[in-house]
Amino acid sequence: MLFSDYIRYSWQSLRGYRARTLLMLLAMSIGVASVLLLTALGEGARRYVNGEFASLGTNLVIVMPGKSETSGVGLNNMMGVTPRDLTLDDAQALTRHPAVTRIAPLNVGAVEASWQNRKREVSIMGSTHELLALRHWKLAAGQFLPADDWDRATPVCVIGKKIRDELFGVHAALGQWIRLGENRYRVIGIMASEGRSIGTDVQEAVIIPVASAQSLLNAPSLFRILIETRSRAAMQPVIEFTVKTIRQRHHGEEDVTVITQDAVLQTFDNILAALTYGVGGIAAISLAVAGILIMNVMLVAVSQRTAEIGLLKALGASRQKIQRLILTEAVLLTLSGILLGFIIGLAGCWGIRLALPELQAYPPVWALLASFLVALTTGLVFSLMPARKAAKLDPVQALQRR
Repeated sequence: MLFSDYIRYSWQSLRGYRARTLLMLLAMSIGVASVLLLTALGEGARRYVNGEFASLGTNLVIVMPGKSETSGVGLNNMMGVTPRDLTLDDAQALTRHPAVTRIAPLNVGAVEASWQNRKREVSIMGSTHELLALRHWKLAAGQFLPADDWDRATPVCVIGKKIRDELFGVHAALGQWIRLGENRYRVIGIMASEGRSIGTDVQEAVIIPVASAQSLLNAPSLFRILIETRSRAAMQPVIEFTVKTIRQRHHGEEDVTVITQDAVLQTFDNILAALTYGVGGIAAISLAVAGILIMNVMLVAVSQRTAEIGLLKALGASRQKIQRLILTEAVLLTLSGILLGFIIGLAGCWGIRLALPELQAYPPVWALLASFLVALTTGLVFSLMPARKAAKLDPVQALQRR
């Protein structure tokens, strides 16, 4: 028999038992589609996190108050000693390094904002003029915070688009005075950028000078200091300079944590990659279940086609040819299931991207290859037993359906 004869015979056998064929196609396609969808979701989440951290800016060093350690409970913790405040003077001292291009001290909090009879809770971000360029943000209208001295509490603010829509509606926002807590601030700008920053939605934030934020929130310590360096190679010298400078200013205490955007991104990337592999492995279990289903159905098929197999053997078909016929049928069925699974999985990924544009759910290449290879291997391995059973049938007894 030629290869085309095996294909033609297997295809006719599959068409002859359409219900059985449809059942096995559905089982295999669901397994393949599950792998693609789950890995696409994991990959989409990883890309989303990468994009969020990329929006923080390039060559970014982040300084946080308090020392992150893994040494357990220390003497300071037992005695209730808290780290020193991270002040504006500390941030100003870090500008002396030649590789530092921008520094933006940051305070965050929440207060009630009101204009006329409209009120809502808003997130407050206190910073400086440098924050706009450091974070690569854009303005929809007006101007950003003035380039004043950091310790000057100017009563001005820049608001997000949602704040502008909810407080002002059809009215013009620029030049209006809004009340934040007990203080009044003039709106000088409206943000065009979207997304989250340090856990705060930019569209729902009000940005004011850092000195104003410290007074409004009663928070003398900075929440973060964001530092942008000239190049990626300059990040480590800037980190060392930052730690040394803060230690000197805090009387020898190293009570700050300095991290880089890359370090945080790598941590999240590792977590999400492990999660993607995990859910992909769980979904792959369904391929093994589909393989077991193929084996059981093929065993039933061999029993149903006993006379047919007996006739083939009576006409001179060898054991090897009978095995090839059954294996060809299983492989053809598996490949059809893989193709259908790819169609369903890729269509599902397209639907996810359509419903959630920010989540770019594209299945990774390794998931496509792995699902194909695992499904094909499963179909082959689990069809060996039915093929061997068919090959061992005695032609006389098989013709008598024994």
